[in-house]
Amino acid sequence: MRSGEPSHTARGAAAHRAAHQRLEGGVIFTDRFAERMLDAEALTRLDAFAADPTQRPMRLFIAARSRFSEDSLAACVAGGTRQVVVLGAGLDTFALRNPHAGVRVFEVDYPATQDWKRQRLAQADIAVPPWLTFAPVDFERQSLADGLMAVGFDRTQSTFFQWLGVSMYLSRETLAATFGFIAGLPDSEVVFDYGEPLENFPEDRRAQLTVLAERTARAGEPWLSLFDRAGIAALLQDNGMAVVEDLGAAELAARFYASIPYQVEGIAGPHVVRARSCANRDMVSGPSHTDRS
Repeated sequence: MRSGEPSHTARGAAAHRAAHQRLEGGVIFTDRFAERMLDAEALTRLDAFAADPTQRPMRLFIAARSRFSEDSLAACVAGGTRQVVVLGAGLDTFALRNPHAGVRVFEVDYPATQDWKRQRLAQADIAVPPWLTFAPVDFERQSLADGLMAVGFDRTQSTFFQWLGVSMYLSRETLAATFGFIAGLPDSEVVFDYGEPLENFPEDRRAQLTVLAERTARAGEPWLSLFDRAGIAALLQDNGMAVVEDLGAAELAARFYASIPYQVEGIAGPHVVRARSCANRDMVSGPSHTDRS
């Protein structure tokens, strides 16, 4: 990410969430604030962006990963969790829609991106809710623990972490340190997504992804970390966590796309993962692809 600039990929993810409300009526993931978070330029381009058929797979994935994460979050809150940390929050709107009384939300992001979000909230006349705390952190240069502790995070409480659209832009060392921090908290969970190595894709799709990777790199956000299932499970295990669910494209489609006429092509693609600290009392013994707990 270029110094002093907000995230370009965060802007794109917000546009996908807004387009999902327009085109699919938010059937996978409802977000009444999604469109309001976009600036005038993005709104002007939204119809053309939404009409591009090549954007549909990513739009549905982004809707599904948000739905999966917030379903998992709700289950944790039902079990007593009262802290939520949104890592790499971008223009995420969970804190604005937070239906859980007594739950405190911490949004962690690159300082320039967080400043940009606060400007968007002010320009959209959206008040910052009292349960939301901003924590500006540069993941590659600062300690997540220090950044959270500086704004009142309680390390003795169970916490749910949402970490979407971020892992591929961070080094493996930074990912390991973050998983290790989460694992050290009592009864805590994380939902995050990851991308597969390019060699896992057929040649035509690999060529498309190579172009996309080059484009994001030119924007200052190169892809640094890609994994297969075994690789991400090993990284988590090495840092005190274990996979509860790892859903690939076909599994996400089976769970969330039932009301949408859409067929997933190929078996490679982005994944969304739910993981828990190995110290959790109800920890499963190994990774699952079908667990519905």
